[in-house]
Amino acid sequence: MTTPLSALKLAAAKAPIVPVLVVASVEEAAPLAKALLEGGLTIAEVTLRTPAGIAAIEAMKKAAPELLVGAGTVLTGEDVRNSLNAGADFLVSPGMSPGLLAALGEHKRLMIPGVGTASEAMSRHEEGFELLKLFPASVAGGIPALKAFAGPLPHLQFMPTGGVSVDNAGDYLALPNVIAVGGSWIATQADVDAGNWAGITEKAKAALRAVGK
Repeated sequence: MTTPLSALKLAAAKAPIVPVLVVASVEEAAPLAKALLEGGLTIAEVTLRTPAGIAAIEAMKKAAPELLVGAGTVLTGEDVRNSLNAGADFLVSPGMSPGLLAALGEHKRLMIPGVGTASEAMSRHEEGFELLKLFPASVAGGIPALKAFAGPLPHLQFMPTGGVSVDNAGDYLALPNVIAVGGSWIATQADVDAGNWAGITEKAKAALRAVGK
């Protein structure tokens, strides 16, 4: 059955590195999107940690329509509405609360909720979420935890984020239950603020080479 996250999974099969972005100014959004695309990436997550986050999502989608752009740090129903109105392709949250779950409504299948334990993962799956984010991955057990989940919970798929780097991304992606990894090293806030678009492109290419893409 085709679901809203199917496009993300297909994009991740080509380029399973998802840069987690903090964009302080909407003017940075278009050149950032083009730099990531030029580097071979297919997915990006714009966190809603700055006032420019929503506008940045809209600007990135206009500048690079083929790039899947998601909204990260989605915490409230207002975040959900604003993100979808801006054209976000998917939503990411550090966890899940009753209020956010209710606010998602028919858009639940667009959300990648963060989990830190097997019980949380099982609960999110029962609630209908297709893809989970182990977060923060390095604190929640990282690769050993995901290996342990794969035995009793082989039907669950993850996008670990938090503590993932160019040095360990390949080890995460070698796991059968990991379809992509999220990380902030490709386009740091310092890179974005400085307009280091060429550097971001090169780091994207290097990350893909490191994981055999």
